[in-house]
Amino acid sequence: MSHDSSADDTLNNSLVVSPTQLDHRQGSLTASLVLVEYGDFQSPQTAILNTLIKTIQHQEHDLCFVFRHFPQRHLHPQSLKAAAAAEAASAQGLFWQMFDRLFAHQQALGNGYLVEYAAEIGLDIPQFLREIARDVHLDRIHQDIASATQSGVRHAPALFINQERYRDVLALEPLTTALLNARNFS
Repeated sequence: MSHDSSADDTLNNSLVVSPTQLDHRQGSLTASLVLVEYGDFQSPQTAILNTLIKTIQHQEHDLCFVFRHFPQRHLHPQSLKAAAAAEAASAQGLFWQMFDRLFAHQQALGNGYLVEYAAEIGLDIPQFLREIARDVHLDRIHQDIASATQSGVRHAPALFINQERYRDVLALEPLTTALLNARNFS
């Protein structure tokens, strides 16, 4: 049976780059369930998925959630700048606070708004602005994009449960069922 490499990319069901301590994560990498999401801060579907994940995090205590960037600039022109803002917040130890602000205000991701969110969460604004202006965090974002591409991701959001691609409906019941099944097979 011959394989077309482009077809293989879209059918890849495994996470190629495993989560590490360098990833943005909530929970331990040794948890029985590890969710890796490739997301876009301007994508409504990514926002919906993150609401579901927050619900699951309240129910499931042995869970590690990893967020990686996959900005889709052709669909969401502010997504790369939002990812850079999240990374600039991460440099000051406030990634998850910026993460929540960006998803809460998806339709307001222009420069002025990003500075406003940075101020609201208590970032050093001159440092934040310097890092954004100098594209300090673009390499990190591009590493996430490259790892997504290696794992066959073409659109955000994309979710992996214990290294395997989740392709079902982004709804609480099927996602919870997939997590239970993943736990039973680990």
